[in-house]
Amino acid sequence: MKKIGLLGGTFDPPHIGHLAMAEEVYERLSLDEIWFIPSSEPPHKEKAKVSAQDRLDMLTVAIDQVDYFQIKTIELERKGKSYTIETIRTLQRQYPNAQFYFIIGADMVEYLPNWHKIDQLVKMVQFVGVKRPEFELETPYPVILLDTPGLDISSTMVRQRLEKNHSVRYLIPQEVLALIKERGLYGQRSGS
Repeated sequence: MKKIGLLGGTFDPPHIGHLAMAEEVYERLSLDEIWFIPSSEPPHKEKAKVSAQDRLDMLTVAIDQVDYFQIKTIELERKGKSYTIETIRTLQRQYPNAQFYFIIGADMVEYLPNWHKIDQLVKMVQFVGVKRPEFELETPYPVILLDTPGLDISSTMVRQRLEKNHSVRYLIPQEVLALIKERGLYGQRSGS
């Protein structure tokens, strides 16, 4: 049975924190693969700032060099709000010989009581919570809690820096930055 980590998000844009978290969980839990699942519309956040295609393309170049990282577009294909329980049901039907580990950040561990059908969901998939210093990570749900190197980076912070024309070098992969500039995303201009 394959052990597969699932990392969902808007990836608006994908950053080094996403990649480092995925890598750490991959190694620590001896997983076979990590599947990145970009969402169409997350139920707990605002809409993405750029198109689904732009986010998918940025994620593609971000993970291109890692053989055990893949992208599954299941939520982009579904359109509308994406609920994790629907995604897990679909993946379990499509991949009956896989054991899934749903990776979430510390902020989402604390938010679990508010997730759609959480009591059913925790029986279907193993959650993995990645600790961050500013969160306690106390939860009544069965979550594997992992301490990982702290990278306090968010897509919001990256977007804000881009909008102010501040450097994002070392916060996002260079290939992602090149794509952002090429397409003029987040207020960037080609050649800036």
